[in-house]
Amino acid sequence: MIVDTRMESYINSLYSGNTPLLDAIEQEARDTFVPVIRQETQALLRLLLSMKRPENILEVGCAIGFSALLMCNYAPEGCHITTIEKYEKRIPAARANFARAGKEDQITLLEGDAAQILPGLTDTYDFIFMDAAKGQYLHFFPDVMRLLRAGGVLVCDNVLQDGDIIESRFAVERRNRTIHSRMREYLYTLTHTEELHTAVLSVGDGVSVSTRL
Repeated sequence: MIVDTRMESYINSLYSGNTPLLDAIEQEARDTFVPVIRQETQALLRLLLSMKRPENILEVGCAIGFSALLMCNYAPEGCHITTIEKYEKRIPAARANFARAGKEDQITLLEGDAAQILPGLTDTYDFIFMDAAKGQYLHFFPDVMRLLRAGGVLVCDNVLQDGDIIESRFAVERRNRTIHSRMREYLYTLTHTEELHTAVLSVGDGVSVSTRL
């Protein structure tokens, strides 16, 4: 827990929600234990999208398509989203949700491991959202930097691991130690890359926001 539970509840009580379809997909995800971005992160994404107004978005980690649809709804009309997902059981649900929303032409879903797909991408993006396996962010970073155009925004979710990031690696469960050390290294790399200005925020499970100079 990063933010006091009462404070988190109060902040979430102010959230106006999304479209009825997005609210329904979010509830379906929670009912089936599929992780989706938290409401605080949703609000931040909506703000950044309204400020940046990106035309070409890349998402790493699609799950059942909730965050891609959220970005599609709050980015400018006509924007295009490319999203990557490797978990085969979630891909049909994502495609079905894109069809429910009538966004199949606006969202391209690439099936497979991002570590293999990212090196093959040649387009550039003015907004990149990473919400994939936390231990892989560091490995994705060189390609993400190659794909992020000047002035572009990079948003990474789940970077503070519910507050565990500040603990000694020996205070973290053994099974989480590799992810813990990789995320610490990633955050150091992110905040010390000269081409980026980065803020690490205690929003949701921790979010980093970077802009490329």
